Amino acid sequence: MKSAITISLVEETKGGPFVFWGDPVKAIEQAKSLGFDAVEIFPSDANSLQHCFLEKTLAENGIAVAAVGTGAGWVKHRLQLADEDELVRNRAIDFIRSIIDVAAEFGAPAIIGSMQGRSSPAVEKRLAKQYLRDALSTLSLHANQYGIPILYEPLNRYETDQANTLSEAMDIIEGLGNVRLLADWFHMNIEEVNMAESIKRAGRAIGHIHFADSNRMAVGNGHLEVPPIMEALRNIGYAGYLSAEIYSKPDAMSAAKTTIESYQKAICM
Repeated sequence: MKSAITISLVEETKGGPFVFWGDPVKAIEQAKSLGFDAVEIFPSDANSLQHCFLEKTLAENGIAVAAVGTGAGWVKHRLQLADEDELVRNRAIDFIRSIIDVAAEFGAPAIIGSMQGRSSPAVEKRLAKQYLRDALSTLSLHANQYGIPILYEPLNRYETDQANTLSEAMDIIEGLGNVRLLADWFHMNIEEVNMAESIKRAGRAIGHIHFADSNRMAVGNGHLEVPPIMEALRNIGYAGYLSAEIYSKPDAMSAAKTTIESYQKAICM
């Protein structure tokens, strides 16, 4: 398993669960200094990521891109895949498709989390799920040309009613061969009866981990029982990233240092 730390380039997410902010070059250098393998980037849109010209900085520091988030499509641009308006749904798909194109240049998958949307008075739950599944199917075909999956993230009940558990998410992606699950420990702590058992049941459908404690702080600052979760990940042969999508508290470097220390302990459990 490999380590990753998050970078947000989106002003509208200030105060959200990302460790480094605003200056991706500096963040990559800091990630390298602490011993991280990769960064996970949350851009405003595809153009903002493309115009960072990160290839040289990544190469010089030996840092990979673990994944690229699409959540600014909702947070900044108010686009979601379950919108009642077909034009908005199509714009949401186009937004994610453009992120996939740029993420592929880094060999990284795109994450679909907050852009999945939710049901509404105008879109009942069954239809919202169908809109989501149709979009995931379209986007997985687009990503497949690059040989890279897309990552679908179930969220807690306060953020969506599409899928709150790994099991519910597996129902949505069933038969979509190029879609993997993002298992976020913060959301799982709220929704899963037994996190380790849920991971075992999901098995190789899991393609990415958000490494966060129960309070969305760096692992070690909450009450998660990490050893059984790590045992479950080894049980399914998971070899991907443990990526810290957490609050930068008390500050970014402190959160990052605690994360790398917790990561090093976790992989030795």
